[in-house]
Amino acid sequence: PGKRIFHSSALPRGITIMQTFSDTLGQVFRAILANKLRSFLTMFGIAWGVGSLLVLVGLGEGFRSGQHRQLSTLGNDLVMMFNATIPALANQHTGMRPYKLTLADSEAMRKLPELRAVTVELRRSDLYEVSQWSNTSANVMGVLPNYTEVRFIPMGPGRFLDDSDTVDARRVVVLGDKAAALLFPGRPSLGERITINGIAFTVVGQVQRIGRNNDFDDRKVYVPVTTMVQLFALKGENIPHDALTSIQYQPTTKGNAVAAVAAVHRLIAQRHNFDPSLVDAFDEFDTIKEEKMIGAIFSAMDIFLGGVGVVTLALGAVGIINIMLVSVTERTPEIGLRKALGATKRSILAQFFWEGLLLTGVSGIIGIVVSGGFMWLLQQALTGKMPGWDPPRLVPWSAALALGSLVLSGVAAGLYPASKAAKLDPVEALRRE
Repeated sequence: PGKRIFHSSALPRGITIMQTFSDTLGQVFRAILANKLRSFLTMFGIAWGVGSLLVLVGLGEGFRSGQHRQLSTLGNDLVMMFNATIPALANQHTGMRPYKLTLADSEAMRKLPELRAVTVELRRSDLYEVSQWSNTSANVMGVLPNYTEVRFIPMGPGRFLDDSDTVDARRVVVLGDKAAALLFPGRPSLGERITINGIAFTVVGQVQRIGRNNDFDDRKVYVPVTTMVQLFALKGENIPHDALTSIQYQPTTKGNAVAAVAAVHRLIAQRHNFDPSLVDAFDEFDTIKEEKMIGAIFSAMDIFLGGVGVVTLALGAVGIINIMLVSVTERTPEIGLRKALGATKRSILAQFFWEGLLLTGVSGIIGIVVSGGFMWLLQQALTGKMPGWDPPRLVPWSAALALGSLVLSGVAAGLYPASKAAKLDPVEALRRE
């Protein structure tokens, strides 16, 4: 008498829920802090599993992107065909017969509707280049003006070869970055003259650094293929005067060279008198097929590593479930007392549920942040240092997978022990004390 009793129903619903939730979180934090070492080890296991998942997937993606970048420095959608040997056939008296690709072959290939671009190479590595300051023995490449459209050739000062250079068989040369540094150390090369096996050429351009194959590509010098055929044709018995070392082409359908390769095989086989079904008669490198194969390998690796990471997280969830069950057992008298004082099953359920979810969530976020920071440091230290490989990077889908797995793990780690705690009979729970 004389006292007013306030019922929770008299308060606004939002305030009641806010207070109940804050009280629950307070109880959760107190329970976690009461067992600091156990909570730390549990969270460390989850964080380690998440970090391992992200770093391993990031490592695989680094290899994938590095290989993609390495192939793109050759050229996009590129198929390279080289001189080859027709194999000997059983029950026939003909032996192996080598054949050379020719400029005439490349002209015939340009008429194929399955190809959108065709270029050529005539390479000699036994020629000697001399400037007034130095000399070297680089790879001299006879090429067409569209070589820079098919291959990755970033131009620096000056220009690349043009159609008039090819038609008139001019004696002009474009120097690779390393070749220019060797022939003109510390000096500009544009407009200067060099000799190739004693024949004078004018430098009209210089290629920027490409940086693959241990400077092999940067030591090249480029001249018109018609000039190359006139002055430095391939030598040997039964070698056509317009013989090449390689014909390179791009398919009309981007990302798919199947029809283009089949059409080229039929044409080359017809022109060199052999059966196009003899796959061993062709020596080629298909960057499209290579990239798809590399992509399939690393996709399988990502799936495997992602599976390993999910299993690791699942094991961490099992560990949390076990720890939460131990916590329920240890706190049975407390649960009985709370239920005897009026605590509902829902409040008991919420406390243990949020405890399990908080342990997994916080430890997972720590794992993501630490692994992301570690990969960022590797990118700063190693980017561009290892050809064909990029440092690991945080992959969005793997982070999403980790977060989704953490949510499921947290729910599983919280619900089962929470339901066990909520079902305890208060009399039985107090009796265990």
